[in-house]
Amino acid sequence: MSASKRSTIIVEHLRRQQMLDLISVGKRLQGRALDEMRPLEIEVDIIKKANGSAKVKLGDSEVVAGIKVETGEPFEGLENKGALIIQAEVLPIASPHVEPGPPDEDTIELARVVDRGIRESEMLNLDKLVLVPGKIVYTVFVDCSIINTDGNLLDATSYAVVSALLSCKLPVFEIHDGKVVDTGKTQDPPLTTIPVSITQVRIGDTIILDPTAEEEACMNARITITTNSESCYAAIQKGFTGGFTIEQIKKAAETARIKGEQVRAKLQELTNKNG
Repeated sequence: MSASKRSTIIVEHLRRQQMLDLISVGKRLQGRALDEMRPLEIEVDIIKKANGSAKVKLGDSEVVAGIKVETGEPFEGLENKGALIIQAEVLPIASPHVEPGPPDEDTIELARVVDRGIRESEMLNLDKLVLVPGKIVYTVFVDCSIINTDGNLLDATSYAVVSALLSCKLPVFEIHDGKVVDTGKTQDPPLTTIPVSITQVRIGDTIILDPTAEEEACMNARITITTNSESCYAAIQKGFTGGFTIEQIKKAAETARIKGEQVRAKLQELTNKNG
């Protein structure tokens, strides 16, 4: 092993121990409180060819979401509902640890957890995105590109998708002689609520909010809780190998409700300001 590699390992070990020591007494490396989120920045309409788009920075984690709306056949068993498809990709430029290729398990989980929170909240009323029942529906594709990683991609990606939907304009399709015709007009999407996901991790016996990549490297368990505009719980997803006590889950749920209201207000403010 080279001297430089050995020095790097020693520094990483010391920093990890420093972080664990601080968390055990209620502090964090960045000076944040245990229940404090990093700064949130949102820009919308950044991709002019998209039907809706947003770029979100949560601390140093950065995600771009773009929406493309087309028509297609409904999913089996959901013949009278439009389709919402959320996909994610971590670009090689996002981290030195990312390699080109198909999505890995973490990226697949990322897309599914984000999709679940938004879908279960019923943010987008899919019942109103039907052109011909059982045959032709609106299909809303949301592609998320992670361009920088520094922890908590679950929330950063969810906020990007929600912001893109809030700024989205749907094309107006009509059926003429059995064919789909794009009228050239646009309409607001049928949105019903603003879901907000809040991710927390357990490190030892301590629960912290909005973890950085360094903190995630030390986590024992992770939980993501999504609330809607009425502060009702829409989805909950546990990640990683460890677990939580009942009291820890209750505390995490209350934190998600309180922080969700704060983030929701900021999402509304920033998307309105940029829209």
